[in-house]
Amino acid sequence: MSRLRIFPEDAPERPALVSHDGDEIARELERIGVTFERWKATQPVTAGASQEEVVAAYKADIDRLVAERGFTSVDVISIAPDNPKKDELRAKFLDEHYHKEDEVRFFVAGSGLFTLHVDGKVYEIECVKDDLIGVPDGTTHWFDMGPEPDFVAIRFFQQPDGWIGHFTGSDIARKFPRYERS
Repeated sequence: MSRLRIFPEDAPERPALVSHDGDEIARELERIGVTFERWKATQPVTAGASQEEVVAAYKADIDRLVAERGFTSVDVISIAPDNPKKDELRAKFLDEHYHKEDEVRFFVAGSGLFTLHVDGKVYEIECVKDDLIGVPDGTTHWFDMGPEPDFVAIRFFQQPDGWIGHFTGSDIARKFPRYERS
């Protein structure tokens, strides 16, 4: 189940808000310019589906988002608990960073934790199957896929070279809980 927790940046042990309601999550995130949507597949997506099959199942939503935001490429990433580089992949995203393009991810399966640092608050969003999150360019954040990552996500890119993180050097991400699936 999707979850949003909002913390004061100096109180990682006391969330000011906790919600599992998709509409409330979307409203709270919209206030800071973040998109949160729920999508449904138009055809079944089975474990091990090819990139083409995954994209076909969400084609109408993908086409709408590409047209609205000018994305130039879309791909599918799948990370399983037996991935030999899982620790390296997890570590790559754990420190606070930002991008010079929107970071948009749709969870086809599994889950992950996006944490945003905006205006003195920390917004922790547990994204699960059927969740789309769109983090605007320049928004500081981090992502935790957990110690046993297990997700399939559609990624959207505006730049031909894809994801480029610009790290802030802040230690704030280390002050907040790491991702453990609920």
